Amino acid sequence: MQSKIVIVGGGAGGLELACKLGRNLGPRQVMLVDSRLFHIWKPSLHEVAAGTLDIHQEGLSYQMLAHDNGFTYVYGALTGLDAAARQLTVAAIATADQEEVLPERRIGFESLVLAIGSTSNYFGVPGAKEHTISLNATEDAERFRLTLLKLLTKAALAKGAQLAREETTGHAPADAPGRPPKPAQAGVDIVIIGGGATGVELAAELREASGVYAAYGFGHLDPLNDVRITLLEGAPRILAPLPERVAEAALKLLQERAITVVSNTRVTAIDAEQVTVAEGPRYPADIVVWAAGIKAPDLLGTLGLPTAKGGQLDVNGDLSVKGHDYIYALGDCALCLGADGKPVPPRAQAAHQQADYLLQTFLRQAHGKARQSGPYVYRDYGSLVSFGQTSSVGSLMGSLKGLNWFVDGFVARLMYTSLHLMHHQAVLGTVRTALLALARFLIKRSTPLVKLH
Repeated sequence: MQSKIVIVGGGAGGLELACKLGRNLGPRQVMLVDSRLFHIWKPSLHEVAAGTLDIHQEGLSYQMLAHDNGFTYVYGALTGLDAAARQLTVAAIATADQEEVLPERRIGFESLVLAIGSTSNYFGVPGAKEHTISLNATEDAERFRLTLLKLLTKAALAKGAQLAREETTGHAPADAPGRPPKPAQAGVDIVIIGGGATGVELAAELREASGVYAAYGFGHLDPLNDVRITLLEGAPRILAPLPERVAEAALKLLQERAITVVSNTRVTAIDAEQVTVAEGPRYPADIVVWAAGIKAPDLLGTLGLPTAKGGQLDVNGDLSVKGHDYIYALGDCALCLGADGKPVPPRAQAAHQQADYLLQTFLRQAHGKARQSGPYVYRDYGSLVSFGQTSSVGSLMGSLKGLNWFVDGFVARLMYTSLHLMHHQAVLGTVRTALLALARFLIKRSTPLVKLH
């Protein structure tokens, strides 16, 4: 197989670049390689985990996107790279019964873009990898959702049995002579480690969803008392990279939703039943989410390309990998320095901007023009944090350095939703994005508000 431009990774930046290049250059020149069949906008994974967003309705097929946008799609994971020969290796695809569906493939290229994202950084905490779920991909979010459904079912049955005993005996069981021991407190304990945007958004979404689950068959559960959510953050405050006013507003919203927030605490161990911190109580946990940090995928260290201390690909100002002017990297897997000399933050808006920069690079190349004279420059337009389906909070950056506006409530939620729609518009077009938004609005009024199966 051969393509002029090969993009590995169909996340926010990689997919937008593939779609825009495909519409300009066509499938003979543009190829996208991804290890999954469907695309989900990563910032919405907390909604998938809570069950308020159905991946089978929201997921976009890469094959469909390839057909509609004029690029070639290859299903499989990148396993190797021969930079000198300009050839990469894509793993075979097999069924659960190990029946091979697609063989291992080798793909030649003239230019390569690596956009394979990031993975969780557990910082060596014992038990973190084995006993937590990280929201890095759709399968992680689905695993959390199904685990939560199982725990809610068990908790509702236990609470129902407890209430039945109380009705029979006429009093609540308690430790006293002649009475059976008081049973363990019914309900579900959820611990989220990491008070960044992912952790905060998941906590808020889970609290909103817990009330909906209670209305759909888990009636014995009191959402506020029986679905207990604890958010642990190592920094002095949550949302540390954002303005303090945003963090204060977010903390207030979480506390109003009966979410326990513990900052300035360090997790030292995690097991199947609890989370242990350096100083303080141990937190009982039926399910633990790790949202405390990310790192570059280990695969990058095996490709023979220069990497930085954190494992990211070391890139020049034009996003080309140092020493390889025909290989580029964008998004979380690239160490790109901003005008202030600091690394560009791992945000969707950065990947979107980098995709647009590389779009111009390849279009100029295709038309025989010289490379862009200036380097990629990151522009921070602010940050928005979702608090369920009706509210958000955040800050918008102005054109003057240091100037920002605080936004919250329904207006902020509309802005947050618009970011998702802008991404869809980039890969689907304006008309189909409008139809998709309308369809989602109508579906929410004809189906349960959470996914129950």
